Amino acid sequence: MNTHFGRRARTAAAATGLAAVLLVVTPGIATAAGVNLPPLQPSVDTLTVDWSKACSDEPVYVARAPELRAVVEDPTEDNEDWETNGAGAEFEAWWTDADGAQQRRTYTSGIVHSPITQLWQTPSDLPADTVVSWHVRAVDDEDATSAWSDETPGITCRFVIDTVGPEPATVVSQQYPDDDSGWHDGVGVYGSFTFDSPSEDVVEYAYSILGSGTGRVRPDEPGGPVTIRWMPENSGVYYVQVRAVDRAGRSSSQTTHWMRVAAGRIPVAHWTLADPAGADNAAAEAGPVARAEDGVVFGAPAPSRTDLTSTVTLDGRGNSCLTPDAPATDTARTFALSAWVRPAATDTPMTVASQDAADGISAFTLGLRPTADGSATWAFRYGATILTGGSASVGGWAHLTGLYDTEDNTLRLYVNGKEVASETGVAPVAAPGAFQIGRARGDAGARWQGEIGDVRVWDRVVSREEIEGLGSRPAELVAAWDIERTDDGVIPGRDDDKPLTLYGGAGFYTPDYEACLEDPECFEFPAGALDGNDHLALDGTDDYAATSGPLVDTADSFSVGLRVRFADTTPDRPMTILSQGDADSDVFKVRYDPAASEWQLVVTRGSEPGAAETVVAGPGAPTSYSDEVVVVYDDSEGHITLYVEGEAVATTEFNASWSAPGSLQIGRGHTADGGWGEYFHGGADTVRVFSGALTASQVNSFAYLY
Repeated sequence: MNTHFGRRARTAAAATGLAAVLLVVTPGIATAAGVNLPPLQPSVDTLTVDWSKACSDEPVYVARAPELRAVVEDPTEDNEDWETNGAGAEFEAWWTDADGAQQRRTYTSGIVHSPITQLWQTPSDLPADTVVSWHVRAVDDEDATSAWSDETPGITCRFVIDTVGPEPATVVSQQYPDDDSGWHDGVGVYGSFTFDSPSEDVVEYAYSILGSGTGRVRPDEPGGPVTIRWMPENSGVYYVQVRAVDRAGRSSSQTTHWMRVAAGRIPVAHWTLADPAGADNAAAEAGPVARAEDGVVFGAPAPSRTDLTSTVTLDGRGNSCLTPDAPATDTARTFALSAWVRPAATDTPMTVASQDAADGISAFTLGLRPTADGSATWAFRYGATILTGGSASVGGWAHLTGLYDTEDNTLRLYVNGKEVASETGVAPVAAPGAFQIGRARGDAGARWQGEIGDVRVWDRVVSREEIEGLGSRPAELVAAWDIERTDDGVIPGRDDDKPLTLYGGAGFYTPDYEACLEDPECFEFPAGALDGNDHLALDGTDDYAATSGPLVDTADSFSVGLRVRFADTTPDRPMTILSQGDADSDVFKVRYDPAASEWQLVVTRGSEPGAAETVVAGPGAPTSYSDEVVVVYDDSEGHITLYVEGEAVATTEFNASWSAPGSLQIGRGHTADGGWGEYFHGGADTVRVFSGALTASQVNSFAYLY
């Protein structure tokens, strides 16, 4: 029995030893814990020189003795539960010196938990301009090592230390030379700038224009030139600064190329359309005279707050249009066009301007298109590409700009100076036919109904700043009342005009600080005036203030605001803060409804009896100190918005505004039966009225705009 037992034990031991050997030599078979496995061969993909340069058998160039990096890893299959899989890296670098002898440097890192990136800062005595080879292998805490990284399937990594920087770059531009001969080309015109360097190892140029962010461009071949394109958006003195960068990452000294950019070329065609009533043609500021067909009437109103004095009305029928009977520009190259427009309808496609193509249609059209929901949007079609954006409203002025830039084949549409749509990759379209104002070929003519003014066409890019200037109608202060106590019931405007008259016994609130100081039982000073020493005090019964007549045309853009303080932060009935209309209704009014706990903006869509009212509202509550309430109507966008404390609390489309002949009312508005009511109980101050729409940022400082 003993002999039999001993043979079984020897057999088991032999089997265990054989299994251990098989697990070491056979890939894919896990080993038993306690039998050490060598680390994994470092992958060439993880080897880098100075962080960013990958291992390559073609030498990479560095500016100094580099830092080498490699990811090393020890397998976990041989670990006990309590063990960690630590790994270090053994680096070797070697080269052949000038005497033909091989030189070698080595470095072994410490062992830490893996996988880990190990690094070697190579010694400073490595030679320059010499190919240095290197590889790496992993080592574990039992001195087992992996295969070298350049053993199959790896490669030997190589680098060269380049200690000589590149020569400075040269800059040449035909359009914008660095000379003293005067001002060159201009805004909206691209220029080419060619960078070059005498050094044959330059692989990149780093540049900036007028201190802008750094751009980087690479030549097709080391040491070759490279050309960039740049377009100025403003006239003035500019500079381009360039550094040549070689394959080692060394930069040359900086080259500065100065240039003087002229103003942009004037339009190639320009018709103000401000010709006298009865004229047969539109005189041209540039380009040919435009012949006026039937249904064209000069002497129409111009958009306020612009330099235009008048425009032209087109009735949209028959041959209602103007044309120079010739093309205005080459539409297959960069061009732009703009116009002020006011549509009389928005339920049908209409064209502001177009140019005839050879196939009996228009190569481009600028105008408006109705949408499925009944609203209308501005549109710029060029070939088969259509851009739309912005809101077109009946009777609302808008400035439109269409731009095609062949530099990147980009089409853009701007409304009131703001880009609303763009598309790249648009193929050029030729249009050898006549330029048309107010109609297009095809699309049933899409004739314009309404006003058009100041039509311009350019053969260059029109910069964003230029477009913003052309389409700008900044709000202008019409009246301002810094309300202070008066004795005759009339509060003069800031310029001693446009008086604000008090009615119903309205008076003033002046805080009596002295009385509180003299009263030993006074522990709380009275609230200060809303602004200055006094503010208007309204009793909520019959008090109000009003102007002597309308201050702005409410059919055009306007803004009106004031500061108010409710006498009770929990009022028991709706109260109107501001309104303006006629004898029977309000084109707009601002009220607070305590039952709904909301601010309300009420607008009437037309002045005829029974015209529909729209009420839009936002949640809110009166404060115990003051509320700034501002109404902004933008007729070009067809929106009216109520702001409270600078926040837009309610807005609605409003394309049916009308010219209200009545006075601006502070503290009351019309009720459902057409009478006056909803008198405000509280204080009012700092009243401002603007012709034009304030921007959202301007609303926050409306009281300080002049």
